[in-house]
Amino acid sequence: MSRRVYTERDIHMALDGELPADELPGYEAWLDANPDMKARSVRFEADRARLRQTFADALTEPVPERLERLVIGEPVGSSAGGGTWRMAAAAVLLLSLGVSAGYLAGIAGRHGEPAEEVLAGEAIAAHTIFAAEKRHAVEVGGDDREHLLGWLSNRIGLTLVAPDLADDGFELVGGRLLPAGNNRAALLLYEDAEGNRISVFVMAEKAGTAKGTYKLASDGPSAIYWLDEGYACAIVGNLPQERLSKVAGSAYRQLLAGAGKV
Repeated sequence: MSRRVYTERDIHMALDGELPADELPGYEAWLDANPDMKARSVRFEADRARLRQTFADALTEPVPERLERLVIGEPVGSSAGGGTWRMAAAAVLLLSLGVSAGYLAGIAGRHGEPAEEVLAGEAIAAHTIFAAEKRHAVEVGGDDREHLLGWLSNRIGLTLVAPDLADDGFELVGGRLLPAGNNRAALLLYEDAEGNRISVFVMAEKAGTAKGTYKLASDGPSAIYWLDEGYACAIVGNLPQERLSKVAGSAYRQLLAGAGKV
């Protein structure tokens, strides 16, 4: 008997409650064995919640007849900017009908979401998965720093340093390489004496400059992010905002200095 092969489509089915109950144990085991897919599932679930929150008011309203006709392909007239309007209207209608919300959420982050929000969302998803791991949080430990940084620098195409955060109470646990859309990202994990963990998510990004703070859930970790001259990073943690901001500032200054951008 062959083992069921799971794919990204199953993630959307599970989020929509459409995965058969007898397949759920195998699916959960597959997620646990594939951290990248588990991180993607966390991101899709957060995107789904944000998408529903954005359209919360519209979901309680009756679906206008013209939108129903639009989705089934009947003509409804034309107007300037109609293409964008039709896509938005179709999304609202599909959400109202409860059709494939997980799939819509999964593609939303790559089509129209600002680059900094994509960066921060992926950083939070990665932190949520790997900061909770005890034995497999990193691929290369912090005790092999030279190999870790050389390996990650070659993979992401940037000169990467591991910020010294000892003054802020954090020591390097190690790091790992992660997919980031069509790109690659480095994740550096740190821990303090109380067991609090923060992560530094770094990738090459040519989308311009931006900085800010981002959350996917009110009770979840925060990401403080920067995009600067092809260099993007997000520092993620569940720390009080003042402490996280201090640690993030120190980490970012060291990352830029190491990359020769200061």
